[in-house]
Amino acid sequence: MIWLYISLGIVGLLSVALLTTLSVCYFLPFYQHPEKKENHYRLPDSPHFERNQEEMYALIAQMEAVPFERVYTESFDGLTLSARYYHLRDGAPLQIQVPGYRGTSVRDFCGGNKLARKCGFNSLLIDLRAHGCSKGHTITFGVRERRDVVSWINYALNRFGKQTEIWLVGVSMGAATVLMASELNLPDNVKGIIADCPYDAPRDIIADSCKKMKLNPKLMMPFIRLSAKLMGGFDLDSASAIRAVQNTNIPILLIHGEEDDIVPCDMSRRIYKACRGYAELHTFEGAGHGLSYMADNERYEAVIKAFVERVNATQAKVAQC
Repeated sequence: MIWLYISLGIVGLLSVALLTTLSVCYFLPFYQHPEKKENHYRLPDSPHFERNQEEMYALIAQMEAVPFERVYTESFDGLTLSARYYHLRDGAPLQIQVPGYRGTSVRDFCGGNKLARKCGFNSLLIDLRAHGCSKGHTITFGVRERRDVVSWINYALNRFGKQTEIWLVGVSMGAATVLMASELNLPDNVKGIIADCPYDAPRDIIADSCKKMKLNPKLMMPFIRLSAKLMGGFDLDSASAIRAVQNTNIPILLIHGEEDDIVPCDMSRRIYKACRGYAELHTFEGAGHGLSYMADNERYEAVIKAFVERVNATQAKVAQC
């Protein structure tokens, strides 16, 4: 009988250890507290951001002074999603702008939104699920967020008309998200995708983060994947930027800082090599994560404008045939 008690005790301890491990593996990468408070001026702890702090603060302050309309839509799984709509002129092309992991929309697009307005775009700057004014508490690294992008595309078409020209623009996780969305049978209104410092797959960026934390990815990933399924309700391996770009003909522009210490620049190189349709890759020397605009805003603007012009010219020729 005593061995039965010992066995039950061991099983109990192992169960508690497993539950604790799964809880940690869920809460650290995936959980976002519903009562989180945004601070657009809180920057990632990185020397790259320290060097660009004053310029970013100035851009954030400028953006906060620009009038916008708070708008909402509903996700496929019933969450209320929120965005800022910046109106430049009726009939202008629309950028749907997607920020990064645990970032804020204003911080991540303080430069990109200014550039969009300068280039003649209306913009829909979204709050990812579990971020900002959007509801939810689980971050899925693009697995569910890619379908939220589709919800915003439908919102735009319903509000601005079925002929609205749409460009998907993302930074960091937002960049990976818009790439993952590209294989979801998007309407022809989506003219192109601009992805700044995307990761190639959720599994890969989490494994890379484990390495940086001195954790063994081979040991940790089974627990992380299981925690995502059991506690987050999603499959971490069900979406991939690499797979998506192999299944779309939407033109893609990839931008990446060569000194990115959060998402390796090689991830964009792998995505570029996997693209089935027209794609461009531009790397920026000396730029950190999401800071290519700060490193050389004149070249960044030129790259964006040239890509948009090339895509529009190509599609106009196709339409005439």
